[in-house]
Amino acid sequence: MMARSGKWAFRPSLRPRPEEVRFDLNVALDSMVKLHAEVPEDAFTASLLGTERTGNGVVIREDGLILTIGDLITEANSIWLTTNAGTVVAGHPLAYDQATGLGLVLPLGRLGLPVLPRGSVASAAIGADVIVISHGGCAHALKAKIIAKREFAGHWEYVLDEAVFTAPPHPNWNGAALVDEDGRLLGIGSLVVEEALRGEAIEGNMFVPIDLLEPILDEMRLGRAAGPPRPWLGMYTMVDDGQLVVGGLAEGGPAESAGVRLGDMVLEVAGERVFELADLFRKAWHLGPPGTVIPLTLGRDGALSRVRVHSADRGDFLKKPRVH
Repeated sequence: MMARSGKWAFRPSLRPRPEEVRFDLNVALDSMVKLHAEVPEDAFTASLLGTERTGNGVVIREDGLILTIGDLITEANSIWLTTNAGTVVAGHPLAYDQATGLGLVLPLGRLGLPVLPRGSVASAAIGADVIVISHGGCAHALKAKIIAKREFAGHWEYVLDEAVFTAPPHPNWNGAALVDEDGRLLGIGSLVVEEALRGEAIEGNMFVPIDLLEPILDEMRLGRAAGPPRPWLGMYTMVDDGQLVVGGLAEGGPAESAGVRLGDMVLEVAGERVFELADLFRKAWHLGPPGTVIPLTLGRDGALSRVRVHSADRGDFLKKPRVH
């Protein structure tokens, strides 16, 4: 997929060309920045996401406000933004919306970059031609197609009613921009997945739809949470051979404190059977706000075990951004 050189690049046949698109490709490419975040070693997410995080961001407002994926900036105490022209500016982690996974960064200096206009995933059909853009200009832009729009559930207690999946995969997906044929932003890169089509081994990228930003942007711009927090279990659940299995526990989190163990099978939430990740999380969230007791029925060593998990607000475990 990539040419062999000192600096990686897609082969020319995989890149979009200015004459192939209906918008100014160079302007769209220059709306991207490289984002480098440093996180303290004692941060809650350091062991999972690392203390040095690098990805992308895209300018979405005339004031230089940058949209990215929240994992890059969670608990960051230092952020640096680099343009395609080599300008480097410090940034402030303004907000992270846990429900959508989107994050905002406020540049602390002038970037002078163009704004990438926002579109809508609702108008993007499966099979549509799209472009995945990361920092680095045309050499890092990839022609792709939308191959699915469907629900996505992540083991970190995360659900999107409709995520966007594209192929082929872009290797620098974190915070990358998904752009339609008119140069409008459709989504922000979140993951590389092995099964972009449900049940099929087709590698691709998952994007958070840009449609989720509009209802929460005003609150996020003020550095506030966009909605009430959800009850958090601190339990990383995987799907294994059709069973929901606890594959990890947040140290000191609610589930660990309640006696949940690695390898437990999650069978019921508040007496209701669960078979899928999204169903597990939604049933827990439906019971009430953080602090609500979440009754779980677990399968352990061939017997049933019942625990009462005193849920928490995940945000209480995270370091807060410093005010500059």
